[in-house]
Amino acid sequence: MTRPVQSKTTAAFYLQSVISFGLALTALVVGVAYLPVDAWIRGFFAVGVFYLVTSSFTLAKCIRDRQEEAAVVTRVDQARLDKLLAEHDPFKTD
Repeated sequence: MTRPVQSKTTAAFYLQSVISFGLALTALVVGVAYLPVDAWIRGFFAVGVFYLVTSSFTLAKCIRDRQEEAAVVTRVDQARLDKLLAEHDPFKTD
């Protein structure tokens, strides 16, 4: 018997994460915009910031996909074991 996997992320935690990400990104963009350097240096930092953000999302997605794949494999293996145990009769003679 396998139980359905329930999400452990609450709505409040999700909202806090989204707000925190938004504030951090906004603060960084404003900081780069008002940096007292030449425009090309500011542009370089801005490209770096956006590259870091997109690669962070990609990494998080890859990690999530790998964990979900492992969970599916575990559930399939558990189902096979349950089936073998249900079919096994220790009192059966050959």
